[in-house]
Amino acid sequence: MPIIPSGKYQLRTLHEEISLLDRKLAHEQNFGTFASEDDKTTAIDKLNSKRSLLIRKAQQMIDEGIEFNAVERPKSLRPEETVEEEGTPIHAEAVPEPPVIAAAQEEIPSPYAGTALDYKFGIEAYSKRSKSKAS
Repeated sequence: MPIIPSGKYQLRTLHEEISLLDRKLAHEQNFGTFASEDDKTTAIDKLNSKRSLLIRKAQQMIDEGIEFNAVERPKSLRPEETVEEEGTPIHAEAVPEPPVIAAAQEEIPSPYAGTALDYKFGIEAYSKRSKSKAS
């Protein structure tokens, strides 16, 4: 068996392989067709043993102090209190709900009113032309 060098990229690869085995396990358990129940349990046990070896090696690399991004961990190995959103884990307690403020929007006068950069004049002219074409 070849020795896997330790590094953050090897740890990332291990996490990807664990994630792949998780998906394979889920597929075999839900959709796998086997001749007998014993064949199904042996196939699942083989995948579980491969997965456990990879988890042990990944944990050993983490214990050695190899840095990794928590987002790259497989979902099955992430702590339950983190929520993944846009690729970054967020603790549910750390996110306060934004206050809902219902304020009437006031029209702010444009600093470009009356100049060549005034867009309202162009919009009004366009709407008049489109109404005359529709009639």
